[in-house]
Amino acid sequence: MTTCNNFINNAIVAPVDGQYCEVTSPMTNEVIGKCAVSSAADVNTAVDCATAAFPSWSSLTMKARAAIMLKFHALVKRDTQKLAELIVLENGKNMVEAVADVAKGNETVEYACSLPQVAQGKNLTVSRGIDCRDTRRPLGVVASIVPFNFPFMVPMWTSPIALVLGNCVIVKPSEKVPLTMNAVCSLVVEAGFPPGVFQFVHGTADCCNAIIESPKIEAVSFVGSSPIAKIVADKCRGLNKRVVALGGAKNHLVALSDAEKEGTIRDVVASGQRCMAASVLLVVGENDQYDLISEVVEKAKGLVLGTAAGELGPVIDARSKDKILGYIKDSEKSGAEILLDGRNPSSVPTASGNWLSPTIILHKNKTDKALHEEIFGPVLSIYKVKTWNEAIAIENGNAFGNAACIYTSKGGSADWFTSRFRAGMLGVNVGIPVPREPFAFGGLYGTLSKYGDGDITSEGAIEFFTTRIKITTRWPAPTAEEVGAEVGVGGMLTMLRTSTGRCK
Repeated sequence: MTTCNNFINNAIVAPVDGQYCEVTSPMTNEVIGKCAVSSAADVNTAVDCATAAFPSWSSLTMKARAAIMLKFHALVKRDTQKLAELIVLENGKNMVEAVADVAKGNETVEYACSLPQVAQGKNLTVSRGIDCRDTRRPLGVVASIVPFNFPFMVPMWTSPIALVLGNCVIVKPSEKVPLTMNAVCSLVVEAGFPPGVFQFVHGTADCCNAIIESPKIEAVSFVGSSPIAKIVADKCRGLNKRVVALGGAKNHLVALSDAEKEGTIRDVVASGQRCMAASVLLVVGENDQYDLISEVVEKAKGLVLGTAAGELGPVIDARSKDKILGYIKDSEKSGAEILLDGRNPSSVPTASGNWLSPTIILHKNKTDKALHEEIFGPVLSIYKVKTWNEAIAIENGNAFGNAACIYTSKGGSADWFTSRFRAGMLGVNVGIPVPREPFAFGGLYGTLSKYGDGDITSEGAIEFFTTRIKITTRWPAPTAEEVGAEVGVGGMLTMLRTSTGRCK
């Protein structure tokens, strides 16, 4: 049993009200720990500590802050296995995916270490005697509210960049998976972050509301479901507070008849509790080389439940499992064909876990909810279309705008689709098109996938966590008297340099 208290001012601190919620493992539904349920008082304490730490932290050079982050990077690499084991325990990922969760998060830490070279301002002579330059100033105290599906990676999307830029950061981990960030606390101290600079406050909705409403928190980043993302964004907007809030997704994969076999099948089968997972497969026409749908089904049949390499882990909790089952049942009622039914797995690692095998649904009705709403589980919806335009109409008509992918062997076909997809992150023969640094992660404005300002990683995070200050300078030209007065010494030195190449 692990007790996850708050990490405030480089110390473990119990919540003021003494309230905790249970943390359960999705593999067994057994209680594995308890998580602090923080109140506004706890949040305010963390904010006050961060506010006090900000002047000294922001006064360090970016290089000095990056040096501390580089130590943190090394410590994460050292403790990767330990962190991955916690992710398996509290989230249910298989071990390979858990290690990847840590590694991908540490990639953003590594990118943050490069900010002294990457986040430089511009300097330009814009007119005779007039120079313009810009410089970035940190905002102050900022906060990140993160989801359960990537316990390490998503907190690291924002925190390292915000910190190296000179901000003080408060992270609110998901109360469903607090153990991983709880283990990170000791690494924060070991790396050398000063007290108050990098803090973790646990809790539920009240904690989130306190973060949003704190007048001393200058910006909030959020990743989670679309309804909550909209609430967070609207509240922050009402307070004139900077916000980026990423919501859900319904990612469409379009497979043309010339799609390469192995890569397409492998990508299509990759589904689960991630916002970039394959969700809807639109099969255009018939494939003369192989039956894509039947081969996808056969590939998915081979997935084994468990947490070892290549196995499919459980969904996060019973509520999520029931929601997934509801979408499958509704599709079945509407006349869809269940090509692969994962509702009652024949073999499960534990009797009491939230296990679901892959389910593949061949839809006959375009209005099925499973084709349009985020399911967030191991369910793939397939729909057959006759033309490219029909495929684009379905993808464009979806309310989400996170990602889309085209599978084809022809460049012209790929260009046609990528120029028409309505999503922020596009793939060509890459089913999970997660952009890596220096490219930023984020869905499309005007959809349920994205609210607020900019993207959440990389260059988007640099812009989000700083204020760009523009400085225009004009210096008066030296007078003739000033120039003449220097000729006796400076002029002679200039002549000596010109004639001899060095000053004597």
